[in-house]
Amino acid sequence: MATPDSLSLFTALGLSEHKALETLKNTSLSAQLRQAATQAQQTLGSTIDKATGTLLYGLASRLKDPRRLPFLVGYIASKKIHTEPQLSAALEYVRGHPLDPINTVDFERECGVDVVVTPEQIEEAVEAVINRHQSQLLVERYHFNMGLLMGEARAVLKWADGKMIKHEVDMQVLHLLGPKMESDLDKKAKVVKSRPEETDRRKAKDVVENGMSADQALSLMEQLRGEALKFHKPGENYKTPGYVTTPYTMNLLKQHLEITGGQVRTRFPPEPNGILHIGHAKAINFNFGYAKANNGICFLRYDDTNPEKEEAKFFTAIYDMVSWLGYTPYKVTYASDYFDQLYAWALELIRRGQAYVCHQRGEELKGHNPLPSPWRDRPVEESLLLFEAMRKGKFAEGEATLRMKLEMEDGKMDPVAYRVKYTPHHRTGDTWCIYPTYDYTHCLCDSIEHITHSLCTKEFQARRSSYFWLCNTLDVYCPVQWEYGRLNLHYAVVSKRKILQLVSAGAVRDWDDPRLFTLTALRRRGFPPEAINNFCARVGVTVAQTTMEPHLLEACVRDVLNDTAPRAMAVLEPLRVTITNFPAAKSLDIQVPNFPADERKGFHQVPFASVVFIEQTDFKEEPEPGYKRLAWGQPVGLRHTGYIIELQHVVKGPSGSIESLEVTCRRADAGEKPKAFIHWVSQPLTCEIRLYEQLFRHKNPEDPAEVPGGFLSDLNQASLQVVKVALVDCSVALAKPFDKFQFERLGYFSVDPDSHQGQLVFNRTVTLKEDPGKM
Repeated sequence: MATPDSLSLFTALGLSEHKALETLKNTSLSAQLRQAATQAQQTLGSTIDKATGTLLYGLASRLKDPRRLPFLVGYIASKKIHTEPQLSAALEYVRGHPLDPINTVDFERECGVDVVVTPEQIEEAVEAVINRHQSQLLVERYHFNMGLLMGEARAVLKWADGKMIKHEVDMQVLHLLGPKMESDLDKKAKVVKSRPEETDRRKAKDVVENGMSADQALSLMEQLRGEALKFHKPGENYKTPGYVTTPYTMNLLKQHLEITGGQVRTRFPPEPNGILHIGHAKAINFNFGYAKANNGICFLRYDDTNPEKEEAKFFTAIYDMVSWLGYTPYKVTYASDYFDQLYAWALELIRRGQAYVCHQRGEELKGHNPLPSPWRDRPVEESLLLFEAMRKGKFAEGEATLRMKLEMEDGKMDPVAYRVKYTPHHRTGDTWCIYPTYDYTHCLCDSIEHITHSLCTKEFQARRSSYFWLCNTLDVYCPVQWEYGRLNLHYAVVSKRKILQLVSAGAVRDWDDPRLFTLTALRRRGFPPEAINNFCARVGVTVAQTTMEPHLLEACVRDVLNDTAPRAMAVLEPLRVTITNFPAAKSLDIQVPNFPADERKGFHQVPFASVVFIEQTDFKEEPEPGYKRLAWGQPVGLRHTGYIIELQHVVKGPSGSIESLEVTCRRADAGEKPKAFIHWVSQPLTCEIRLYEQLFRHKNPEDPAEVPGGFLSDLNQASLQVVKVALVDCSVALAKPFDKFQFERLGYFSVDPDSHQGQLVFNRTVTLKEDPGKM
């Protein structure tokens, strides 16, 4: 409940009553603002004017190091800092100089203290800016972006009063253009701004279609090595906006540099309770890639703090996927490696009065405004005894937790640090019955491993305050948390819970069903790891969340497979063709290039006999106009053979259906060139081929507005077609699981692990070209 004194104090600063009430809800901000206002009143000995009040509010809301509050309030109250640019410079200075004492001479120079900007200087600077843009101003008149003039003038006059600059700009523009005319009052055509995800989609589309993007299609390594990220250098954590420093920070950073030698250190910290998906590919590339690009190291650290959901198969699958994408961890670690240290730090947290044992139930802590814990102020000794009792198994699950005393960015109060779980751990067995949470574990494991850049997705931004708070409260090395946007795909679900629902419903076989976008599924479908890494590079390393179209990923797949998948021939719907004048007594050996565009990559041999099989669609008795394949009076060539076949007889069964064809052949160079060349097989292997389409019919199957019945109601019933008797040329006979081929005219295919001796199974990875029917 807001006190009248606090409310009146804040409104006296110039805050509206609504803003003052909102401020009072934030206990840390209101305490800092109250201290600043009280000190300013004592210094001024009078009412605080609105301009000073605005600066004090800006200071209280943006200052991360409370020790510097009295120092900076003194400069604001004495009017030495009296503009927003000066305040921003002051905040930047104290963030970059955490040690006492502050060099006031250096500080005042950097913050423009005592710098006087005369009206003449403002007039000259504005005149120079307007002269630069005069021709465009005369054309566009008052439709010109006047903010551009303001921005350029302020860049020259860093410490000038913004209102004075605006007044001078308005006066000089009026002098140049005269009063506004009727045409100046017409609304300028509105430029529709793309949403971030639309911009990212267009960027990726441009990359795929045109072969380059705005950044000239830089490789992932080049992007991660570049200046775009603006990450801090190792040991200069304190220069990062928002980083919280303490009196111990600089010594801890010095020790950190002695241990790491200034090396970049990152980590990829998956929970081993599910299979990695396409979004994790970005995380893997970002973490391992940033370290690799900057000659650093990256840990693979399993966040194994919830034994209820962890399975051995997930640990193995995660490691396999990291390796498959081409990365080797510097070291594989587990959060459980540090359970003893984490427990010792929890005891220390209680001793310092920053954690307590609480008996509120889980359901009481849910929602936006849970009731404060009645046990928050219990004595330290009592919490120590109760925490030890939790450790010894004297509480049931849910009966007691250890909570930390802090408020997070999202308003969540006192997050849980430890909870009771009577589930054996896959590595520690029954040693522990209490397990730490992510909020407690993650930053401390980063500290132990001396991570320099803790890279995580945007949803963890609300945990940044607890990250810094916990390290600083325990006086241990504090890394910097950087957030980036998730990578999502349309026509997909990646939630572990929802994939399990798909498996249970029989909609997919398992986590690696090729219709899913888990990494194991993409590997099984035949997606090369290079293509996934290239896709991540083309999406870019920006922090914006991106939701991409699957066909953009498929385009990256085609780029790789076009150069790496050797050609073969396969027929999915066979039609038997007998060549009645076959030119040899036995089959001929035909040399087929593995890559027709580059015959230096070698050849493979296939038999060509008097009986061949072609696709049923490559023959029509009564073709429509424009049909170019085999028909009466319309011969076709057989690819790679040098022969043309011409129809002589159609063999039909009792029902009138076509059973086979009889043709004659001639050398291709012995007459007119045919309109088309078709693929074929002779003496083939019988294989199973699985053809995949999108699993869902709508772009956003999880969106109730788009799919009111839920994602399970949106399944595409034609997402899998199995061809049990497909014919493939014998050049693939020795193929192993995950070997990839381009079946000429049909698409790219990969050998499925279901294959066994004498029965190959192929998955269609992608078609040869993007399906024009796809959105």
